[in-house]
Amino acid sequence: MRGRIVLIEDEKDIVELVRYNLRKEGYELESFGRGREGLEHLRRHGADLVLLDVLLPDLDGFEICRKLRSEERLRATPVIFLTAKGEEFDRVLGLELGADDYVVKPFSPRELAARIKAVLRRKEPPTEKVERIQLADFSMDTGTLEVTVRGQKAELSALEFKLLHFLASHPQHVFSRERLLDAVWGRDRFVTPRTVDVHVRRVREKIEVQPDRPRYLQTVRGAGYRFVPEPGREADAQ
Repeated sequence: MRGRIVLIEDEKDIVELVRYNLRKEGYELESFGRGREGLEHLRRHGADLVLLDVLLPDLDGFEICRKLRSEERLRATPVIFLTAKGEEFDRVLGLELGADDYVVKPFSPRELAARIKAVLRRKEPPTEKVERIQLADFSMDTGTLEVTVRGQKAELSALEFKLLHFLASHPQHVFSRERLLDAVWGRDRFVTPRTVDVHVRRVREKIEVQPDRPRYLQTVRGAGYRFVPEPGREADAQ
């Protein structure tokens, strides 16, 4: 099996469609029609990836994602929303809550399988070689995927770590959103440049004293983002 996937979805036709196609791709799938039931299963057994509907009969998908990201054992588990709520507000909210991708119904089973592969690939460590970036009050280790800022451990998802590591590995260099999408999400990505803004904001909330006046992860207006390793003039946040 290529991985254990948990699907939390109350539409039986969708469940059967996803089950049939993902099993053909070699994945093991367990499905739950109610949010609390699926959440309890994840707490007991975990998963390699979660497919999550938003509109569930008891506990909505946004709340489930929020709970997953607040629990140490589950916060790194990739989450893909699978929902009919396709407005930009809902997409951005899902990403801000920590989702890795957002698939809108109706969807192509082949596209869903491709997105799952892409998300699981991004879960892998950023580099094969163990590398440590050490500054006066900032460090990150690709072997343990740990980030420490001012003596405190920052809890980043694998994708957030990959984004921060890429920028920190190229200090002072300004990268456009499109360049970051290619480097961090990969060329088989299905996300938009707005996704970069959402993830940068999430990283800032975890590593900056004042996320609206970032010390490390700065915006260069009209150009993109950069990592600044030494104290200096702060850029305006977006």
